[in-house]
Amino acid sequence: MARDNALKERWEALVAKLSKQFADGDVLELDAIIYLVGVQELGQLHRTFKKDEKVNLMHIAICRLLEPYGYYAFDFFDKDGWPHYTVKATLPKLKAGEQSVLMKEAIVQYFLENRYIN
Repeated sequence: MARDNALKERWEALVAKLSKQFADGDVLELDAIIYLVGVQELGQLHRTFKKDEKVNLMHIAICRLLEPYGYYAFDFFDKDGWPHYTVKATLPKLKAGEQSVLMKEAIVQYFLENRYIN
């Protein structure tokens, strides 16, 4: 239970900080935060993305976030600077709530590692 409370507290603090920085205080949802991770990982911060690129950014983020769990491994950067990942393990069948917890845990860990939160 303590682990769940720590995750909840860190998640709420992260959402508040990101929302203040990127959404003028409007609360960012999980998908928006995944998108931000994708933009950060691509490193092309000051440009506009097309719809298909936004989907690819979310894919990059999910791969990067789940890499420490052994599901993906970074493979290479293409000529345009986009990272590519290899599937290392099949994701388990999870219920929607379980998927959400896994992603929140991975996102919190990502921002801890990048020293955005503590």
